[in-house]
Amino acid sequence: MTDAVIKPAAKAKPVKPARSGFIPFIPASVVLPELTVLHLVIGALLGVVFGASSLYLVLKVGLTVSASIPVAVISITLFRLLQRFGIAKASILQNNIVQTAGSAGESIAFGLGVTMPAIMILGFDMEIARVMLVAVLGGLLGILMMIPLRRALIVEQHGILKYPEGTACAEVLKAGATRGEHEIGQEAGQAQTEAEIAAGARTIVTGFGVGLVYKLCEGVFKLWKDTPEQVFGAPLAKASIAAEISPELLGVGYIIGPRIASAMAAGGVLAYMVLIPMIQFFGSAATGIIPPGKAPIAGMSPGEIRSAYVLYIGAGAVTAGGLISLARAMPTIWRSLQAGLTDFGVRRDAAAAVPRTDRDLSMKWVALGLLVLVAGILMAHSLQMNILGALLIVLFGFLFVTVSSRLTGELGSSSNPISGMTVATLLLTCLIFLLVGWTGPTYYVTALSVGGIVCIAASNGGTTSQDLKTGFLLGSTPRSQQIAIMIGALASAIALGPILLALNQAATVYVPQPAGPAAVAPAAAAALPTEALKGPQHAQDGGVYHVWQKADPSGGAATRYLVRNDGTLAYLVDPGINGHVKVRPDGTSVTKYDAPKATLMSYIIKGILSRQLPWALVLLGVMIAAVLEMCAIPSLAFAVGVYLPVSSSLPIFVGGAVRWLVDRNSRNLAPKTSEGAETLSEAELSAESDRSPGVLMASGYIAGGAIAGIGIAFSAGVLGNFDRDITKLMEGINPVFNGAWSDLLSCLPFLGLMALLFRAGSIRKR
Repeated sequence: MTDAVIKPAAKAKPVKPARSGFIPFIPASVVLPELTVLHLVIGALLGVVFGASSLYLVLKVGLTVSASIPVAVISITLFRLLQRFGIAKASILQNNIVQTAGSAGESIAFGLGVTMPAIMILGFDMEIARVMLVAVLGGLLGILMMIPLRRALIVEQHGILKYPEGTACAEVLKAGATRGEHEIGQEAGQAQTEAEIAAGARTIVTGFGVGLVYKLCEGVFKLWKDTPEQVFGAPLAKASIAAEISPELLGVGYIIGPRIASAMAAGGVLAYMVLIPMIQFFGSAATGIIPPGKAPIAGMSPGEIRSAYVLYIGAGAVTAGGLISLARAMPTIWRSLQAGLTDFGVRRDAAAAVPRTDRDLSMKWVALGLLVLVAGILMAHSLQMNILGALLIVLFGFLFVTVSSRLTGELGSSSNPISGMTVATLLLTCLIFLLVGWTGPTYYVTALSVGGIVCIAASNGGTTSQDLKTGFLLGSTPRSQQIAIMIGALASAIALGPILLALNQAATVYVPQPAGPAAVAPAAAAALPTEALKGPQHAQDGGVYHVWQKADPSGGAATRYLVRNDGTLAYLVDPGINGHVKVRPDGTSVTKYDAPKATLMSYIIKGILSRQLPWALVLLGVMIAAVLEMCAIPSLAFAVGVYLPVSSSLPIFVGGAVRWLVDRNSRNLAPKTSEGAETLSEAELSAESDRSPGVLMASGYIAGGAIAGIGIAFSAGVLGNFDRDITKLMEGINPVFNGAWSDLLSCLPFLGLMALLFRAGSIRKR
């Protein structure tokens, strides 16, 4: 790859970013091609592709994986191929623009999948205008609110907040840099030899290939169980341990390191080895149902106990931990805001003197953008918004964008509990609504609109901070990245709204209803909106019916019917998301989407506004966070472990343990003086570990596993029959997938992943 156009200042020393002694890979005195149309368009398109895949995964299991690293890998590969044919090429900063624009799709998909299906559960239509408005407003709001925080969280906290996936993405992009760009990196002391560049590229490609093949074998071909689990009996009845043995979670754990990974796992141990068996111990003697559960505790599985009780405790812990973390960071944030506000009075010539690597979008444009977004929120009729709701969006948006950005810095994007922050937003919003007497059904939509916009803002704010960390390490221009992610977010928001509705409609089943008396008075039916059958069943019945939403007096999900002009029921409309009917009247089967977190959001809104929320459980979580803080232990990572399934935190812990072993081995092999003292300080050893081949291998794992998610989504969604057939086949013949020893045997491939990662991390650079 030929070198891009370089315009260095004559013999100028590298300009250090404000308040930091760090020199990026491409110093501020060097100008490379960066924000260009082709790379921006490619990034936005990749964002839509990964956003669609993430939307499918969040509707099925409620989880996604950061798209930054796989988009970076694709960008490097794509533009090397294009350059070989003489079509186009990319500098390291242009590749960073591609991954920045492409990262927004995953964060917006998560926010949409977590919140918008709750609209249907509450008894309202998931209108296209409502979905797209929430996506656009939330996506842009998160980016604009993150811009004034960049100096506080990225620059001043450099070395404290690691942003593991952002750091790994920077290493991936460095591995794909040209020889000329590595020569520029000599000024920052980050240049690599030809052999090191080739070795780094091989390590990433190896990790990518291993992660991709492993995940496809596990998720598509069912060669082994993806989540081994052990449920214990007495005396710890219903205690359980499980692990989602995926390469991407192992890679995330390796990158974030043992300290944070251990705190997360400890929270999971508390939830699954203490709280769940304790609830079982005391609740099993009860003969009736203990709210908010829907069945007697004695008959519940560990997962059902978690969903009914522990999830509220985890939400309370995350809320308290986030508020405490925010309060602790407020002095730094305030200094950053003050520095940003001075931008209002800075002349253009003074702004031009700011180093390239420290130039943000003008605060004037940020303030104007926020005002336009707030005005759009108020004028959007489909959001059922009012002044108080708009103010809550701004307040909670800033609060949770900050918390999300800090959590991304500590845990990484894949482990960021955005749904927990959304729960906290809904808790506080609905409590305020309750205090002012807003408890009617229309306020359900208002509260969910607040929660949806804040959820997407927090999700995209964390992604933006991660991208800015990558740019900080590489020497990108922050303003260029901020423009890129706004365009990428806008493209994904516009595209993902129709995709969400299409996924729901494709799996919707119209169930014919038996003849009977009118359920709705003819006069009332005439006033209802009308709708025709959609999808495959439209060919059998092209008639137009009235839409009737029947509320559930017990607080459950509303039921949607199509009724005739005389008020009699024609069809029960079973939605594709959270529906139960999996076979159409003609016998064809459909794949439903559970959207587990959207169900939780709807229950919280109804629970508070109907005064039935289990506040005792929420406050237990708050007290858990308070006790940890009293012990001088930062509570946020631990609270995240309480909220997330232990199956997610355990493989992250294993990755952190592998990192600990690698670092311990490196310290034993580190050069020492004649007196036996180490020649490298603890900070230097940590920095070397962050740049080790193990981080590159872990990055490859993340990229391969995330891209394999597209194949898994395609297999389960488009090739639904293949997925069911292969699952049925493997259940019958494969003892590693289904059998008495399957939980133990399925760990063997994961041990191979761990061994390969340890070997890569133990390779010492010359």
